Amino acid sequence: MGTTGTIAGVIAKMKAIDAALPRKDGVAYFNRLYLAVTNAVQAASVDASFENPAFLERLDVVFAGLYFDAEATIASGTAAPPAWAPLIEERSAKREPIQFALCGMNAHINHDLPLAVVQTCQELGLAPDDGTPQQADYEKVNAILGQVETQVASWFKTGLVADLEDSTPQEVDNAVAMWSIVAARELAWRNAQVIWALRHMQLLEAAYEDTLARSTELAGRAMLV
Repeated sequence: MGTTGTIAGVIAKMKAIDAALPRKDGVAYFNRLYLAVTNAVQAASVDASFENPAFLERLDVVFAGLYFDAEATIASGTAAPPAWAPLIEERSAKREPIQFALCGMNAHINHDLPLAVVQTCQELGLAPDDGTPQQADYEKVNAILGQVETQVASWFKTGLVADLEDSTPQEVDNAVAMWSIVAARELAWRNAQVIWALRHMQLLEAAYEDTLARSTELAGRAMLV
């Protein structure tokens, strides 16, 4: 997995991707939204009191690494992971920037985040159980994201993520109203718990992860209609 070691490294990698991709590329729209959200969460987390900050930092790095691996398929010409296929295959299509950005969020949160939670717990000797410090910290990040989420529409309307002439304000409002980062993260935690429970049953675990990938792919394709 192409992880970068630290959150600072993750942010630097996102900036490098932004510089390398065409301004109006579908993946670039997602990358800029991801970068803006990451920066906003980092700023808001300064005053937060986390019980296990090492868990959160490692989770952020592992999580971002799954996106970096998917993004690397663009340069390599290899097939994208199913969850990421809609965004990567349609990245040059004529769509609203917000559609591309949220399609990427769909792939990253609904599919990648459960896998990242499980991997991080395995690496650190933890478990994604309710009532644990790691769940408490995860939910604190959810609360921060709930505040950040209110800024998403303005980022598209002020040119931070997309050029003003490329975004239709009403389409931005409609898309944002139908998507919730916090709700997606809450579901991702539950999916992580299921995958964790299946970790010693390889066939069932693989089947569940494949179903998760395919359902995320279908949702992503619907977002780009």
